[in-house]
Amino acid sequence: MTTLGGPFKTPPSRRLGEAPSIAPLAASARSHIPAFEVMRITDEIARRRADGHDVVSLCAGEPSARPAPGTLQPAGYTGPLGTTPLREAIAGHYRAWYNIEVDPASVAVTTGSSGAFQLVFLAAFDPGDRVALASPGYPAYRNILTALGVHVIEIPTGPETRYQPTPELLAAAVAEHGPLAGLILASPANPTGTMLDRPAIAALVDWCVANTVRIISDEIYHGITFPEPGAADPRGVTLRELDPESVVINSFSKYWGMTGWRLGWAILPPALVGPVEALASNFALSPPAPAQELAMRAFTPESYAERDEIVGGFARARALILDAEPELGWGVAAPSDGAFYYYSELGPQLERFSDSSAYARALLEGADVAVVPGTDFDPAAGHRAVRLSYAAGEPAVAEALERILRFQRG
Repeated sequence: MTTLGGPFKTPPSRRLGEAPSIAPLAASARSHIPAFEVMRITDEIARRRADGHDVVSLCAGEPSARPAPGTLQPAGYTGPLGTTPLREAIAGHYRAWYNIEVDPASVAVTTGSSGAFQLVFLAAFDPGDRVALASPGYPAYRNILTALGVHVIEIPTGPETRYQPTPELLAAAVAEHGPLAGLILASPANPTGTMLDRPAIAALVDWCVANTVRIISDEIYHGITFPEPGAADPRGVTLRELDPESVVINSFSKYWGMTGWRLGWAILPPALVGPVEALASNFALSPPAPAQELAMRAFTPESYAERDEIVGGFARARALILDAEPELGWGVAAPSDGAFYYYSELGPQLERFSDSSAYARALLEGADVAVVPGTDFDPAAGHRAVRLSYAAGEPAVAEALERILRFQRG
C-alpha cells in the first residue's frame, strides 16, 4: 500500500487504547533566549494582588495615566504599513516637534515598537552580522537580535560616558570583535534614562558613516524629558535630522500612554521601505485598525497639552526619588535625563543581600514594593543594580519610597 508520501509502514503493535510512544521534539536553538524579567515580575504582582496584598509597582515602564478610548467602530485590515492619514499625521509630528520634513511614504506603522524592531532587524541585518548596543540596555534588543542569528556586541558603559556608547568604545569593539553592521542607540535610554546631546549624537553618526554602520535609533521616550530651562532640543534629538540612512523607531506607548494598543512606527530609509512592507504584510498583515483610528487623536493640541502635563507629574515623581537618594543610601546612580526610570547600584544593601535579585525579591515579599533587578539589562554587572519606574506617578512613588526606607531600616 502506498500513499502520496511513499510506502505505508505498519506501526509497531501496541495494546488497544495505549498511546503511541512519541519522542518529544525540541524547540529551536534560536528560541533559547531569556524571558523578559519585567513581565515575569508583572505576573507575580498580579498574583500577590489577587491574594489581597497592596502592592506598589515601580516595575513596568507603563504610564498609569492613559487616554480614554472613546467610541471605536469595527474595522478591517489596513495597508501593511498603516493607513495613509496616520502616516501623514506622524510625518506632521516630526514637523511640529523637530522642524523637519518626513515623507509619509517612509513611515511604517507597526504593532508596537516591538514589531518595528523585529521588522527592521530582519530587513537591515543578516545572520552573522555584528550589531553593537550599550549595556546596561533594553534586553529585547539583545534577545530579538540573538533569535534572528545576529551577533550582539555589548558595549559596557558607566558613569564616565553617561551610560552611552562613544566612538572610542565602538572602535575598541571593532578591534576586539571585527567590523560592525549596526548600532542600536536609545536616547532617553531604558533602564538608565540617560540622553545623548546633539554633539554626542553627531560624533556617533560621523563614526558610523565612516565605518558603514547603520544606526537604529530608539526614540520611544522622546517627549518624556527633564531639561534645564532654555536647553536646546528639550524633547530629544531625532537621528532623522543627522543621518538619512538611520532608522528611527518610536511608539504611542510611552509619551501617549497607549501601551495596550500595541502601536508604534519606524521612519525608514528608501532602501528598507519595500523590504519592511513585504515582511509586515506576511508577519502581521496590517497594524491593528482600531488602534490606528484612536492614534489619529494623539496629534491634537489638546492631546499634546494633556500629555505634557502628565510628563510634569513624572518630573515631580523623579524629584521625590532624587531627594530621597541620601536616605536610600545606595550606590552610583545613572543621571535620569528622561524616560521614567531610576537605575542605581545598591551599594551597602549588597552587604545584606547577595545581589539585586535577592534584594528585589525580599522587598516585594517584605514591603509589597516591586522593582526590577538589573540583571535583565546588564548580564555582566546588573546583579549590583535595580531599576525603579516612576511611570506610576507621584503618589505611588511617594508610598513606595516610604516602604523601601522602612524595609531597609528593619
